Amino acid sequence: MIALIMAGGVGTRFWPLSTKSKPKQFLNILGEKSMIQQTVERIKPIINYKDIYIVTNIEQVELVIEHLPQIPEENVVAEPLGRNTAACIGLGAIILEEKYPSDETMLVLPADHYIGKPEKFLEIVSFASQFAKESKNLITFGIKPTFPATGYGYIESGEKIREGKFPTYNVKKFKEKPDLETAIAFLSSGNFSWNSGMFLWRIDVILDAIKQYMPELFYQLQKMKKSWQQKRTKETKEIYQNLQSIPVDIGIMERAKNSVVIPVDIDWNDIGSWQAVYDMKNKDKNGNFFEGHIIDIHSKNNYVLSESKKKIISLSNVDNLVIVDTKDALLICKKEKSQNVKKIVELLNKKEEVT
Repeated sequence: MIALIMAGGVGTRFWPLSTKSKPKQFLNILGEKSMIQQTVERIKPIINYKDIYIVTNIEQVELVIEHLPQIPEENVVAEPLGRNTAACIGLGAIILEEKYPSDETMLVLPADHYIGKPEKFLEIVSFASQFAKESKNLITFGIKPTFPATGYGYIESGEKIREGKFPTYNVKKFKEKPDLETAIAFLSSGNFSWNSGMFLWRIDVILDAIKQYMPELFYQLQKMKKSWQQKRTKETKEIYQNLQSIPVDIGIMERAKNSVVIPVDIDWNDIGSWQAVYDMKNKDKNGNFFEGHIIDIHSKNNYVLSESKKKIISLSNVDNLVIVDTKDALLICKKEKSQNVKKIVELLNKKEEVT
């Protein structure tokens, strides 16, 4: 089995701690190791370092090598620019087909997710790898929902095609992030799981699916293969920037007849906002999480992070805030609105373009 880890995101929801030069996957958000280091450590019991590949933004290659010195440098694949997950996975697949048998299985993971039950996760992945090898299915891992989340996409399960310890279903439909009423209906139906963005398939099967359902992407990838192998960077970039920018869920999984979902309970979280980080931290008796030099009077349910060892941050009678103080910027927002931080980054980027 091979692992392809997608690590090209910019982590805008974690501004100001996450920046273009050091995005979310390279931060020690949960624990003493970065998210990408934790992702690699999670799978190393069943996948050798030499078989782990990282697809990242060309500007982040040095960061990947710094965080993962145990991964061969030639396994760090630099996208010329971001073109969403179908292109990212397609690029990975055309590189891997030159190095491995075509029926080898390929586990695709985001670099920045949390999994609280790693042993169970590895058991499920091992099962899915064997199943994918035999069945030629495109497998996605759905997360059994524990509440009516509006921040996740959903997968609707169709006909059950395999019984046993890990029941497997045909994918009926992928659903975008719902409103609360729809999310409640999804949860009560029992037929929906959260879309984890994790996949497993054979190399030849995903390439066949790209050829069938995204023929233009397949054609351009084949065209690019030679320039990539010969390190003709300019030509590769010109082709890559014209690739379709579409998620693999929409471009492939939703259309393919052999898409299946395995609903799993692995204590998963995509850590998609400061609210999500707060939820996972140990809080004091007033529901506060403080990191830094913090003084508080009668405040509740706040997340406060300060990078400064000298500056004092003081709170008095405030509730449900996120406060993140770095050497370059200060963020203060309502905890439940922390997903909107990405809009601040968009405004800052527009301002930079104007100036």
